Amino acid sequence: MDPPHVTEFASQRYFDKLKQTSEAKDQLHSPDGSTKHQSPFILPIHSKHKEQSSHVPGDVQRIAEKKRGNFSLRSILPSSRTSTDHRLSTEAIKQKSASFDQLFLSLPNELKIQIISSLPLADVLSLRLASKSWHAMVTFNELPITRYHLEHHIPAYALRLYPIPDVSKVNFHYLCGIWHRLHVAAKVAYLICEWITKEIFLRNTEAQRNEFAPQRERMRRRLIPLLFTVFHFFETYRDLHVKYVEEHGYGLNRSPYTINPIEARIMNMYDDKTLLQVHQVFPMVVASFVRRLRPPSYAGRLERTLRGYLKDKPSDEIYATALWVGGLRQVERFWEIKGYTTRRGAVDTWYNSLTKEAVEPPSRPRRGLLGLNRRKSSFNVKDTSHGHHEPLPPLPGRRGSENGRRPSDVAPPFMATNSLAYDSSLSAGMPMSPLSREQLRLIVMDVPVLQQIWLPTAEALILDRNVVERPQDIKRNAQVMLELIREEGAANEDEWWYGTHAPDSVKPPVEAIEEDPIE
Repeated sequence: MDPPHVTEFASQRYFDKLKQTSEAKDQLHSPDGSTKHQSPFILPIHSKHKEQSSHVPGDVQRIAEKKRGNFSLRSILPSSRTSTDHRLSTEAIKQKSASFDQLFLSLPNELKIQIISSLPLADVLSLRLASKSWHAMVTFNELPITRYHLEHHIPAYALRLYPIPDVSKVNFHYLCGIWHRLHVAAKVAYLICEWITKEIFLRNTEAQRNEFAPQRERMRRRLIPLLFTVFHFFETYRDLHVKYVEEHGYGLNRSPYTINPIEARIMNMYDDKTLLQVHQVFPMVVASFVRRLRPPSYAGRLERTLRGYLKDKPSDEIYATALWVGGLRQVERFWEIKGYTTRRGAVDTWYNSLTKEAVEPPSRPRRGLLGLNRRKSSFNVKDTSHGHHEPLPPLPGRRGSENGRRPSDVAPPFMATNSLAYDSSLSAGMPMSPLSREQLRLIVMDVPVLQQIWLPTAEALILDRNVVERPQDIKRNAQVMLELIREEGAANEDEWWYGTHAPDSVKPPVEAIEEDPIE
């Protein structure tokens, strides 16, 4: 039905047609839900427009689509998945553009040093190899990093023997020196405990060793501070011995004394409890080292031949020299060599090279005819013993002067550069480093007898201080081993050795020595 025309407004025909139009709408929305006619207009955001457009004639649908122009809100409003992908891609671009190095260096300096200080010492030293900026950061902030580790990771007994020096000497060399001594003491304690478990307590099978594991761990915990003190004794004695010979011109073997003055000076640094416990453990430490370097006593001639035990045990002079010159570090090196024949060969090689270097005078340069020095040709000659080439031949110029040579021939390239890598505190070397030829010549011929090291002087000082009333009150080997594996008194010992407020990082794990609960 055509709609009423505008010219027929308010006429009778207009109202009749308007009435018919309203009746048609009422029939369209009837209560039974039947639909006779639908509007061809469909919103583009609905997903059912295809189903609804199936009831519309094809011509009307094409006209409606042509008027819409394929309009869709999806082309304007991004979906949730698109927005998420866009956000992730933006974050990935930001992460790629800013590296961890840049993010860390953007932090305040105080926060950066606090983060670096909380790292283990090995990681802190490795950071210097990352780049020049990291090397400069760690090197220039050496003092606060070292102070943090001294306060949180060094036990009290180590600071008593090696007190903190002044501010100018609190550096990585001092901190790494303490950690080196602790590492050597812990390693030797482990080796001695393994020897005692096998040779003294006869725990050879796997089941027996697992059953004895708590006692072995308690013994190791108690030996570490004592062996650290032994390291300090040999290190300090070697330095004082060299100074004594330099001042007097002769050693202690030519000096009359009742008590060794150098040993007495060192033992006066120790308190009564430390001196007594180290004195009781010292014979066991020496006995275990001596036992390691000799063949089994029960082996006969035939068994020694079959097993390769052809060399006899070293002399006492070799044991004393190893302890006096090399210290516990040299003891650890010999101990870790597997095989008796290989170990004895290494001991003989080390001792022969030591005595040869100390006794023989330095070789003099060869002289030519008529006493003139022979000049070697430097053309195409390499010095393989030192790992670098001989200087190149001089350039044309005045003979015998440095003006005719290149700067690289006068000094090695690494000496000319002022690099921080060669100017750090760690370039001073480790504790008990090898002695020079002159120092070896002074003390090698003045090594004391093995049985006279520590024991006479320590026992005399213990009785003089009234630490014990009688010499019989000093515990011997069997009593010492039972004392090391006992379960009582661990809390008091930890407080004495590690301090009252010591963190758990400086102590061996307590869980490793606890007995399994009885179910």
